[in-house]
Amino acid sequence: MKRPFLTAILFMASSVSLCAAEDVFLSGDFHWKASAPLLSPANRPEDPCVSVKDPTVVFHDGRWHLFTTIRSQVRTHQIEYCNFADWKDGNAASRHILKLSDGYFCAPQVFWFAPQKKWYLISQIPNPEVKKLAPAFSTTTDISDPTSWTPPVPLYPKHPASVKGWIDFWIICDEAKAHLFFTSNNGKMWRAETALADFPHGWTEPVLALEADIFEASHTYKLKGRDQYLTVVEAQAQGRRYYKAYTANKLDGSWRPLAATLDHPFAARSNVTHSDWCDSISHGEFLRAGSDEKMEIDPDHLTFLFQGVTDAEMKGKKYSAIPWRLGLLTAAGED
Repeated sequence: MKRPFLTAILFMASSVSLCAAEDVFLSGDFHWKASAPLLSPANRPEDPCVSVKDPTVVFHDGRWHLFTTIRSQVRTHQIEYCNFADWKDGNAASRHILKLSDGYFCAPQVFWFAPQKKWYLISQIPNPEVKKLAPAFSTTTDISDPTSWTPPVPLYPKHPASVKGWIDFWIICDEAKAHLFFTSNNGKMWRAETALADFPHGWTEPVLALEADIFEASHTYKLKGRDQYLTVVEAQAQGRRYYKAYTANKLDGSWRPLAATLDHPFAARSNVTHSDWCDSISHGEFLRAGSDEKMEIDPDHLTFLFQGVTDAEMKGKKYSAIPWRLGLLTAAGED
């Protein structure tokens, strides 16, 4: 007689958990707890490092594989790689600068592209023909070997006519297409697409996907178990960086505001506790439910890796001199 009662209790508990998660994504009422800083700039006397930022990360073979932009004094933009089993050990992990480019090379995204059985690293590099940045890809079959990546190749053979400037490139795939999102630092987020069979080539002319009070670093994810997508995108107000969130039912659909004002943000100083080191919440990436091109995240267990800095550390500095560090935001109420 006890088994039906226990089954009912378990069903009720799971239903409460599901309803709570649904309520968050209906109301956009997010609350976070910040970790202490987990990664700081590496000590390189030959090229003193100012900041570690723009993180992208996957969990593979029992380890976190983390790629970041580093800003340093001799060479301004480089991509750095490290791996570790536990976040508490991240700062002590060996750091490796990827030797894929001698020039400007930053803002990585990493994922496993299952149709080709390859890892892809998306980055932004200079396009000397038009003196603008360009999205590029590198590949490897061994994510743990920083020397194995191929040199970056531009996604577009020439700069598209529909956009003047573009930054912070992000790819996510559905069942039929790969979608490229990016921002242009003027309140606009753009999207282009190509067939999965043609990836990483064959991109269409970009079209406007969202126009709002947004800035840069848009990242788009599939909510696991739901027919819904989430885009988080960085904004700025009152001298600080913070994050807004939008949802859509399909990647080429309309994006609806979820938590998209300073008073009702996705992640900002106002809804993050233990944030004495991160008045600004900037360029981040969710810890994903998988590592592949679908970019799935678990809406019931959200953890967000981000770059943070205090107002005092930012005050009076050029952007290149701001000492960004990395930490984790965990949804309030989770251990």
